[in-house]
Amino acid sequence: MVNTNKPKILIVTETKVGGSRAKDISNHLPFDGTLHTDTVGYARGFWVLWNLDCVGVDHIASTEQEVHTMIKVRNSELSWLLSAIYANPRISEHSILWNNLTSVSEGQSFPWIMMGDFNEVLMSDDKFGGRPVNFWLAMKFQHCLDTCGMTDMGFSGNRFTWTNSRGVANLIQERIDRSFCNMRWLLMYPKASDKHLTWVHSDHYPLLIDLDSRSSLHLSCPFRFQLGWLSLPEFHKLFQKAWRDSIPMESAIKSFVDATKKLE
Repeated sequence: MVNTNKPKILIVTETKVGGSRAKDISNHLPFDGTLHTDTVGYARGFWVLWNLDCVGVDHIASTEQEVHTMIKVRNSELSWLLSAIYANPRISEHSILWNNLTSVSEGQSFPWIMMGDFNEVLMSDDKFGGRPVNFWLAMKFQHCLDTCGMTDMGFSGNRFTWTNSRGVANLIQERIDRSFCNMRWLLMYPKASDKHLTWVHSDHYPLLIDLDSRSSLHLSCPFRFQLGWLSLPEFHKLFQKAWRDSIPMESAIKSFVDATKKLE
């Protein structure tokens, strides 16, 4: 996967490997920048690996469920916040993560992207099989995202990112590995997309954030007006063109929604 896609930054969650063993493994990968967090027994653990000639990565803070770093793009003035997520499978721990993310949002105004395994779905379309979606838990997750000003980046590829690999009668599939960004990050990389790659030796599909591709995206979230659009020079002309008095209200709304999606 690394050799094929050649990522500039690689995030590995739930490594279950720490200490010298983690360093030995990552030293065999094509990255010269490394960050390892401690495991908890034989669980947890994050690796953030990167190419020093492309980006600089500064470790800001981390917990068992998250790692926050500041990314500085080489040969540019671009800097942004990257948060790697692995939500604890225990639902009782999720509120801690949501509160931590909310606290991060209150203390910074940088372009921000968060990605990883959130171990929670947002809607019924994000799950196949098993117990019905708990909408109370999904609402808490969505409230956290709204408070942080996050937008679902959409995706290309298989809809579901995790499977229990059982037979059809007991099969469960979920979209729990996701990427979200705020408007500042989206304006910085308007063509960025989240690609669900083919899974290998895992029950999760890897995510690839491509900064220069928005083709064939599935945008699962409902349309929402984004305040950041007001800062775009072309927005007002687009609005006037879509909202003409000579066409019915329903057609004007559809035209406006279709046009604003192109801004994404």
